[in-house]
Amino acid sequence: MYTDRERCVRAVQSKDARFDGWFFTAVLTTRIYCRPSCPVVPPKPGNMTFYPSAAACQQAGFRACKRCRPDTSPGSPEWNQRADLVARAMRLIADGVVDRKGVPGLAARLGYSTRQIERQLLAELGAGPLALARAQRAQTARILIETTPLPMADIAFAAGFSAIRTFNDTVREVFALSPSELRARTPKRRTAGSAPGVLSLRLPFRAPLNPDNLFGHLAATAVPGVEEWRDGAYRRTLRLPYGHGIVALTPQPDHIACRLTLSDLRDLTVAISRCRRMLDLDADPVAVDDQLRTDPVLAPLVDKAPGRRVPRTVDEAEFAVRAVLGQQVSTAAARTHAARLVTAHGQTVDDPEGGLTHLFPSTEALAALDPTALAMPRTRRTTFTTLIGQLAEGTLHLGVEGDWTQTRSQLLALPGFGPWTVDVIAMRALGDPDAFLPTDLGIRRAAQELGLPSTPAALTSHAAAWRPWRAYAVQYLWATDSHPINFLPV
Repeated sequence: MYTDRERCVRAVQSKDARFDGWFFTAVLTTRIYCRPSCPVVPPKPGNMTFYPSAAACQQAGFRACKRCRPDTSPGSPEWNQRADLVARAMRLIADGVVDRKGVPGLAARLGYSTRQIERQLLAELGAGPLALARAQRAQTARILIETTPLPMADIAFAAGFSAIRTFNDTVREVFALSPSELRARTPKRRTAGSAPGVLSLRLPFRAPLNPDNLFGHLAATAVPGVEEWRDGAYRRTLRLPYGHGIVALTPQPDHIACRLTLSDLRDLTVAISRCRRMLDLDADPVAVDDQLRTDPVLAPLVDKAPGRRVPRTVDEAEFAVRAVLGQQVSTAAARTHAARLVTAHGQTVDDPEGGLTHLFPSTEALAALDPTALAMPRTRRTTFTTLIGQLAEGTLHLGVEGDWTQTRSQLLALPGFGPWTVDVIAMRALGDPDAFLPTDLGIRRAAQELGLPSTPAALTSHAAAWRPWRAYAVQYLWATDSHPINFLPV
């Protein structure tokens, strides 16, 4: 996108928010960089240059605009719709891997050399993994400075900086303000009276966003003790690298209100990344809907409620386990099976608001349970224990770094894993935007009602025109039914 100069100039001159996060505008005369929708008068085209990432702008000596705050743009949709090395690396960087394990740790997760990863990131994004992680640390620091009363030293280490001096220098370089000056610009009401470890954030997204099926699905399938819908918010517990957390997510017209309670503030970046991924907030709904509207059957569904997202997960292994528990049973039965596992094997947590009691059991805890205690048919018990065994041994990886094609092949090789189970995991856990469920009962009912081909093979052939967004087509087809997953809870 950033190499198409004419298109970028048009986006900046029209202040098109759709392109926020796709590229960044650096102004040669002022030495600042902005998001395309910056509210100030657009600079002359001759004074604009374009970069693919905030990190590349910073590398080139530009500072962040104080008006449009480009560091708060939604992430590029590229990283969630691709499965190549660069996209997988960007998902891992967003998940804090470089901060925790360095570039060698990133390379180990991806199975490539550090040199090859750095070369590909530089070629596409204009910055290497360290610079990209540094830009992310600066954004995390700004969030903590503006939303908490924490001392600056605590913020520095919570944001992932190894030294206070590096923290001060980075904040001053990126925002042209010292940490103290940045806090002084923040209204006091935003930092006063905050409980320890509690953060209130705004998660941006590209409009439109239809919250009905997104939050409806999460609420209707919520596992008691781990998830709940309360007072207009979806709440759940989070297992994080340094501890645990509880998040409350409330849909608003122009953002998602996010309230995080963390046992360790070093988990802030990871928690935000996983919540954004679960809600599919970095999607480009205009591109998706425009493609689906080319089918006369889907066009009325899209026009009626545009901006549907794919409800995903904060924990890929957890979702795979729940997918197996939900095989050939109702939503209510699947919740019951999962709740039993949580009560018996989940780690207890303290929820100040009540309602949430456990983290979903880790794969290590589930690997240690007695299979005969599982209240399910023998064949599904074998499916369950085989999945858990491979996850616990590390022979099956469902993390954000996974190669979608390879992971699908591994899942299909497991006993009891058919196309439906593999595709629902691909759609909601792996994040494949083109995953499709032609054998799903809800999809077949919708197809029959809409006059689409009814057999899985014929429907798959027809759905080729929806690629690469078939997972979003699934959401529109499901929405033709009266199932609770399609409605925002009241």
